[in-house]
Amino acid sequence: MRQPAHGGNLAWAAALAGCPPDAILDFSASISPLGPPNSAIAAIKSQIGNLKHYPDPNYSELRLALSHFHQLPFEWILPGNGSAELLTLIGRELAQLAATILITPAFGDYYRTLAAYNANVLECPLSLVSQCHLLPRGDAKGDSAALASPRASGGFPHEQLRTRRVTAHWSLFLDKGQRTKDKGLLLNNPHNPTGKLFTRDSILPYLEQFALVVVDEAFMDFVPPNEEQSLIPVVQEYPNLVVLRSLTKFYSLPGLRLGYAIAHPDCLVKWQLWRDPWPVNTLAAAAAIAALQDTEFQQQTWAWLPPARNQLFQGLAEIPKFQPQASAANFLLVESQESTSQLQQQLLKYHQILIRDCLSFKELGDRFFRVAVREESDNQRLLTALKES
Repeated sequence: MRQPAHGGNLAWAAALAGCPPDAILDFSASISPLGPPNSAIAAIKSQIGNLKHYPDPNYSELRLALSHFHQLPFEWILPGNGSAELLTLIGRELAQLAATILITPAFGDYYRTLAAYNANVLECPLSLVSQCHLLPRGDAKGDSAALASPRASGGFPHEQLRTRRVTAHWSLFLDKGQRTKDKGLLLNNPHNPTGKLFTRDSILPYLEQFALVVVDEAFMDFVPPNEEQSLIPVVQEYPNLVVLRSLTKFYSLPGLRLGYAIAHPDCLVKWQLWRDPWPVNTLAAAAAIAALQDTEFQQQTWAWLPPARNQLFQGLAEIPKFQPQASAANFLLVESQESTSQLQQQLLKYHQILIRDCLSFKELGDRFFRVAVREESDNQRLLTALKES
């Protein structure tokens, strides 16, 4: 069986470990261990009788719930079959521009969707110097990512994409007057796989510079409201801004496939014409509506994550061969002195634990792995296994 590029492939892991899939302790997929919420399960059960009907093609009730949640007109919201479907629509949009600036290391689906439409990509690396809090190398002022000038390119192509490696600082890219009005910018916040949280103010200047800015906030729900840096509050001020959100990670519903885009209504109407009808099923829509209203579950998650994440971080930091990176999300990126692909196989064979190797992030390779934050007993089981490996 082929090794997966994404986390959460329990069939592959079970085949390697020689056990049933439900025996695997999965740290590879960054899904909250606290859900799904009981409210979402009850909503799913209540809709079983409606499976004989097609979903509302406009998803009026779901969009209304999202509009109340974000205090936005519902016309600015488009539900989708997970972020993957919405990324495909965005890839088609970005491919119409001269180029797309992509912050790397980048989520693999970004490459998939950009390659599907033969987009021109400029890869801009984010520094991974842990003592500098993941700031660009040499930068001590802001916490924006490191973008660069195409003229600094070393010309390292990525598979299936017309790409150029760029290495100068993001601010230099703009300060030197490089043309960006015909380009797009794609990044995620918090950043995957590093867990870096960019401030809203560090991103806002680039909305004035780029033709289209896409911010994937799939993990922003994990940041408490008093700390979150979402761009949703300013989306109505910028017709060139698209914000992506996911309901599957925070609410533990990846099997239902549900996300949404927030953008100018003209853009969303166009995307609606590009895609197949009824992308969101009845059960997913019902679960989402219930989850959005479940303030108790939301508060429980925000109370759980910081101490659980700190427990896992401190435990990893105490193992000499590992160096975890600080994170604002529900996962940790860990640098290793040894091969992480071998470590992954050892953990599966001897402990039935699955971690996420970072081979699909070509900038990281075989010396980094990513682990989700789980409940205390699970985290401790992982730490014990790592000490024995």
